[in-house]
Amino acid sequence: MILSRHRSQVLIVDVQDRLLPAMSGKENFLDRCTKLVSIAGFLGVPVTISEQYPKGLGKTVNPIIQSNGNMKIFNKMHFSCFEDESICRHIEDLNNSERDQLIIAGIESHVCVLQSAIDFKNKGLKVFVVMDAVASRLKKSVSLAKSRLKYNNIELVNVEMVVFEWLKVSGTSEFKKISNLLK
Repeated sequence: MILSRHRSQVLIVDVQDRLLPAMSGKENFLDRCTKLVSIAGFLGVPVTISEQYPKGLGKTVNPIIQSNGNMKIFNKMHFSCFEDESICRHIEDLNNSERDQLIIAGIESHVCVLQSAIDFKNKGLKVFVVMDAVASRLKKSVSLAKSRLKYNNIELVNVEMVVFEWLKVSGTSEFKKISNLLK
């Protein structure tokens, strides 16, 4: 299935001040995640942010917050965003507005990202996990998450796949601006 910006919504899971420093490959991960959020905002794709126990783990990191002024942030205690009533309701409201393609990125790939992806897939959304915009403390955990996601028939993509499917055509002013953001 090809992604459509008019059918997409983005979920950024737990990219928080006290979690990010422990992640393997954090600089590249944060760059890819920030670009995804920024471009989603530019193209009018709704972005939902979850924060796992922010009192203890901090708020969403500034580069993500500053990259898009039009996002909704929710606190949660459950590992799966689906299990949090307010996040689930918000994503379902977007789904009911014909945004049935849920694009997920964030921390940690083998816990909160994985559980959220499987739960929302089982709920009937078309779920895509952005593999170059997910992170875990150990590289091995990302590999295990990838295996479980594939086993559960969740589509694995990268930031460029998402963006170029949203754009559909080159040569436009929109394409030129966004391709510069990807560099």
